[in-house]
Formats: sequence, C-alpha cells, structure tokens
Amino acid sequence: MRQIPVDVSAATVMAAKAPQPKVKDRRTGEIATDAEGVTLMTVEVMFSSNDEVEILKVTVPQPGLSGEMQMGTPVALTGLVASPWENEFNGQKRHGIAFRAVAVTSLAETAGASKSKAA
Repeated sequence: MRQIPVDVSAATVMAAKAPQPKVKDRRTGEIATDAEGVTLMTVEVMFSSNDEVEILKVTVPQPGLSGEMQMGTPVALTGLVASPWENEFNGQKRHGIAFRAVAVTSLAETAGASKSKAA
C-alpha cells in the first residue's frame, strides 16, 4: 500500500476523543493488532492547517501513546502517513484515506511543565 508522509510542522493538532482500541471486526468485537501482535488504537484528532480543520482517525500502536488524552488536549503526531485505500463491498466500490502514526504524544504535561518553570 502506498504511504504518503504528512507534514505536521505547521499544523495545530488536538485530541478530539480519548484513544480507543481499533476494532477489526464489528460483528465479533475483535481488536486489531499489527504483524507483531501489538494492539492498535484509534485516536481521533482535530487537525488544523491553513485555516482548514478536519477530524482525522489516526491508527497508532498502543505503546506509541503517551500521556493523558481527552477532548481538547494538544498532541504531537510522530511519523504520520496517509495511505489511500479502495475496496468493494456488496458490489459497491468504496475508497478513502487511512492515517497511521508511529506515536501520538500528549503535550499537556509539556505545557504544564513550561508554566511551572516560568512561575
């Protein structure tokens, strides 16, 4: 699958929702894992760049999550890539873009530490 690196250097990124396990099969509730058996998580983020705002669902391995994340928490995305996909379901073609990151890090502790140092 083709992977396109996403430049996040000029973007503002905030958690839109707390991380959730990625569900592989909705019927059975099976949780998705990568090739090494690591649980995959989904983090919905508000991605703002050039006066455009989008909500993205980003897949990240569970060990790549660090810090507390809730709605509005500023986060950093490490190694974000976009992968176009296409499939056919019940005779209908579907397509989209999947986003995956190596890590999603809460910046809330960093901001708090900076404020306490300034005081």
